[in-house]
Amino acid sequence: MTLTVVPPSTTESVPARNTGPSRAARWEYPALAVLLLATGLSYLYNLGANGWANSFYSAAVQAGSQSWKAFFFGSSDAANSITVDKPPASLWVMELSVRLFGMNSWSMLVPQVLLGLATVALLWATVRRSFGPAAGLIAGLVMAVTPVFALMFRFNNPDALLVLLMVAAVWAMTRALDDGRWRWLVLTGTCIGFGFLAKQLQVMLVVPVLALVYLFAGPPKLGKRVAQLFAAGAAMVVAAGWWLLTVELWPADSRPYIGGSQNNSIIELTLGYNGLGRLNGNETGSVGPGGELPPGGNGMWGQTGITRMFDHAQGGQIAWLLPAALIALVTGLLLRGRAARTDAARAQVLLWGGWLLITGLVFSFMAGIFHQYYTVALAPALAALVGIGAVLFWRNRSRWWVRTAAAAAVGATTATAWLLLSRSADFLPWLRWTILVGGIIATLVLLLPLPRRAAVAAALLAAAVGLAGPTAYTVDTLNSTHSGPIPTAGPSTGMFGGMRPPGMPNGGTGPGGVPGIPDGTPGAADGTDGGPGGAAGLPAVPGGTHGTGTGDSGTAGSTGDGAADPTDGITGAARGDGAPAGDGTSRNGGMSRPGGMGGSPGGGVMGASEPSDALVALLTDNAEAYTWAAATVSANSAAGYQLATEEPVMPIGGFNGSDPSPTLEQFRHYVESGQIHYFLAGSGGGPGGRTGTGADITQWVQEHFTAQEVDGITVYDLTAPK
Repeated sequence: MTLTVVPPSTTESVPARNTGPSRAARWEYPALAVLLLATGLSYLYNLGANGWANSFYSAAVQAGSQSWKAFFFGSSDAANSITVDKPPASLWVMELSVRLFGMNSWSMLVPQVLLGLATVALLWATVRRSFGPAAGLIAGLVMAVTPVFALMFRFNNPDALLVLLMVAAVWAMTRALDDGRWRWLVLTGTCIGFGFLAKQLQVMLVVPVLALVYLFAGPPKLGKRVAQLFAAGAAMVVAAGWWLLTVELWPADSRPYIGGSQNNSIIELTLGYNGLGRLNGNETGSVGPGGELPPGGNGMWGQTGITRMFDHAQGGQIAWLLPAALIALVTGLLLRGRAARTDAARAQVLLWGGWLLITGLVFSFMAGIFHQYYTVALAPALAALVGIGAVLFWRNRSRWWVRTAAAAAVGATTATAWLLLSRSADFLPWLRWTILVGGIIATLVLLLPLPRRAAVAAALLAAAVGLAGPTAYTVDTLNSTHSGPIPTAGPSTGMFGGMRPPGMPNGGTGPGGVPGIPDGTPGAADGTDGGPGGAAGLPAVPGGTHGTGTGDSGTAGSTGDGAADPTDGITGAARGDGAPAGDGTSRNGGMSRPGGMGGSPGGGVMGASEPSDALVALLTDNAEAYTWAAATVSANSAAGYQLATEEPVMPIGGFNGSDPSPTLEQFRHYVESGQIHYFLAGSGGGPGGRTGTGADITQWVQEHFTAQEVDGITVYDLTAPK
């Protein structure tokens, strides 16, 4: 049999100059509608199972729906004692929805799903401008089935709005590259500025790429291009600066404390804890011993390095098509290498490629706090390059080196899928073998010059190989419950939010099953008192998280031997038998139950409290007579009480319990003036729970007020001193 080659209509059928989007094919908009409808319905499926998702942000959403002041500042409570440790833009979307439809899981999370649909649509519109409808649709599909993307656009962390605004900035820049109009540059800067109000400096990772690509490929003369970039920079400063300036100029005694800072400063938060500290690991107020990480980090977030995106913590979230995207980047640049300076196709490849490389390298080498879900910021660039690469491979398949590149992309994708699926061998064990066989066949076939029908079949097989793994992980994500501050997509690989001690590359753990902080003391044999920190070494989780026997009270029992299950030292057991509660389907960053770290009604630094009906009744009785129904150490502990009672609960010390807010003097003033009704102890509280303000306040309360026990929680009535 003789194989005849049917060459494409053109070897490089993309415009040499900026011509804008091509006329829509008859099938394009129906296909886009199917993509968006399928994505929306899939993301809405089982959405309510996530409950309050990240209770830390849910409490802030509730507060902002009750108080416009809390709305503006992003306060954790409606009485405005302290803000969350991020700017409030991501909360605004959810808070407006809650104001319209009431406070519940759906009214809070449906807006996040809608942001996901908008992101898919914008990515499609951006990619198709230079590479046509097929590239745009493939890019949208790839992003929709990326596990971490499906996770975060069904969750209430700030990353959803951040990613949408980053994609919007690239879309606006592609319009500027088309016609060189000022308005597109201004819109680009505006999107970046509002992205800053979602998650501060992370949005700045794409700014150098946007600026350099326009400086090189923008249509106007060089001087005008420089002036336009200054205009974009000014728009960025205005879009972010109006809120920053307002917060800085607002009298500190009439606004909430800036959570995450040590000096009540949004500038300090921007440059420190949420800025350079993430890069070098010097994060005062973080979750290590004493409230900060040692200089350079301590390895608890996994090893840094060029392969970090492929390791156990991050791989299943984002890495499936990363090699293919990198190969597509190189191929696209080679194919457009001799095009005109203003070539739209090459400029777009540079935009997405620069985004992927810079963001990926920063994530790979940052020494501070790093969680798996951060990788959602790579999803748009990765998906765009895969869509672009698929079209370029197809259009230029008559060239032997392009066929070789396509085969290499499929081969690398197959190897990556095998690696990632091997880490969760009990999850669809047949899938990795199917991908391996299909991938080998597709890789070999793509090397051959094929007639059109055979080439179509090979392309479909390659697509199935590439999408099978991430789609399976995404389906698992949609079927699972996610709660807590560190959610993960796909089946568990035994990691806790990316935390892993040095020297344990396979997700091994320390004595209590939790890596990174070895200074805790062992729990008692009955698992009811692990002391301040427990053998897991977690900061301040009173009540114990490591019992070496079985728990007899159901508040903290855990096998906790660190040998078999990396989550043992942190989960606790609601059943009191030492085994983690739940059915194993929850993805809580290593936690087996939404209650969070410690497994007790009081919650802790990583988990929201779960108050009983009796405690809720106590806190809500006559609550309207007080500014705060209660106070407790750490915002996560406070969040559960606040969501259950719908009354303000003061989160002493903010997220980690390590912020100096309020001071002991301020707290005494609040108590003496009758503004706080109860103090709730025994709820964890992070670094601030055993040192600093949280410890000082706890000690003062214990010395001056009488304790009572309500369903495992120690309660002090601050209106009735000893």
